[in-house]
Amino acid sequence: MKGVRGTGERFPAAALLLGAALCAAAPAAAQQATGISNRELGSRPIEITADRVNADSARNSVTFEGNVVAVQADVTLHADRVHAEYSREAKAIERIEAEGQVRVVQGDREARSPRAVFYNLEQRVVLSGGADLRQGENTLRGETLTLYLRENRSVATGGEGGNRVKAVINPKGIMEQAPK
Repeated sequence: MKGVRGTGERFPAAALLLGAALCAAAPAAAQQATGISNRELGSRPIEITADRVNADSARNSVTFEGNVVAVQADVTLHADRVHAEYSREAKAIERIEAEGQVRVVQGDREARSPRAVFYNLEQRVVLSGGADLRQGENTLRGETLTLYLRENRSVATGGEGGNRVKAVINPKGIMEQAPK
């Protein structure tokens, strides 16, 4: 983990503990995919279910509404509405915008927020509007939370008006999750 940032401040000790807590054990799919690029991972199929779908071939996009669940490898995205943009050149979904009760699950990590953008070819999710990340008893909260799915790291930032990042770290849980 390269760092956890608040409103302009760096917390190296907390970042190390939080990195161990929130990113201790890499998911099996990420460990197996060591030699695979983010673009290759992003080109894997995404299975999406919803109550309604509206496809627009002219704009290379599709919108899913109502109880949306999107699954790619070990990552599951839940939302009320999802809009996906497809790249003919990359032959993959490039970007997914999710709104309403967004939940991203990868292994034992779960992040929640009102909105999120999944940059599929980069394997990066940016949650905004007040985001929470939980792994076991450890939590991280910020205005914006970026998950680097392949790298098993997270960056949280506070919002305007002096809002700060908040982390709750259970040291016992860190030691139990740490690789041996």
